[in-house]
Amino acid sequence: MLKLMAHCLIMSALCAAPVYNAQAKWFSAAQDKMGTRVEVQLWHDDAEQAERLIALAMGEFDRIEAAMSTYLADSEITRVNETAADERVIVSPELFGLIDRALQLSATTNGAFDITYDSVGQLYDFRAGIHPAPEQISSRLQTIDYRHVHLDRETSAIHFARPGVRINLGGIAKGYAVESVINVLRVAGVTNALATAGGDSRLLGDRGNGPWIVGVRDPDNTDGLLTRLALQDEAISTSGDYERFFIEDDVRYHHILNPSTGRSAGQVRSVTVIGPDAMMTDGLSTSVFVLGPDVGLNLIESLDGYETLIVDIDHRVRFSSGIDPR
Repeated sequence: MLKLMAHCLIMSALCAAPVYNAQAKWFSAAQDKMGTRVEVQLWHDDAEQAERLIALAMGEFDRIEAAMSTYLADSEITRVNETAADERVIVSPELFGLIDRALQLSATTNGAFDITYDSVGQLYDFRAGIHPAPEQISSRLQTIDYRHVHLDRETSAIHFARPGVRINLGGIAKGYAVESVINVLRVAGVTNALATAGGDSRLLGDRGNGPWIVGVRDPDNTDGLLTRLALQDEAISTSGDYERFFIEDDVRYHHILNPSTGRSAGQVRSVTVIGPDAMMTDGLSTSVFVLGPDVGLNLIESLDGYETLIVDIDHRVRFSSGIDPR
């Protein structure tokens, strides 16, 4: 059972360091990648080797972004979006596998998670405060349906069933990336580490004499926290309506779109999901946000190994059964 404790720092690096090797210490680096701030921390007894491993981890972020960013004209996913409605597009086994997992999550969530949301999502610009008109949404809404994405497992090819379909892995790519970074470090022999990208984090081992301490932000207070979680060897993802948004005529437009409407989901303020796989916690936090607190809680309760903390639209905090609210 997860331990839940009150008010702390957002991602504490101040817990006691491991005592099993007096020569080792923590090494860390943070960079701007994947449209957010990414960070890697690891425990090592060799400074030169630690710096090499951090560079390797940052390179893994770059590799995934180069293949999966819709903002890069030469990325693999851009090539899919440009041509898959006209012809089958053969992609790398990695991208094919991730899209396959995304479609499975879509089926599990009855379409609450849907990578084709970008068919309408591309019309929003949250930095510029731009949203599509109702008629623009209506004209493209039929292109949002994960079942429009057809996979050929024998050839690793992708085909879209109709024109206008676009896919975007923004709902799982950062979770996938931090999971991949931790796997790279684990294979290299690292036993204690953290990889984080925006609201997605993957923890390897513990922080030393105790667990990692992860704060859950108050969606109404940039500097405030609702609670803190004590975690080890877990992934944690938070989706909130305060991440990318603007307000127009008292309406909050944010980046988490309901695939069935093409509009910002409006039943909750934030969702945090904890579990063994960061790609899943990333996708599930988006899914629960779209489903709302009641259906979202039922979804998480049906999945082994995953827990959630939901802040609904009335600022009530809801917990799944595996979290002890004490």
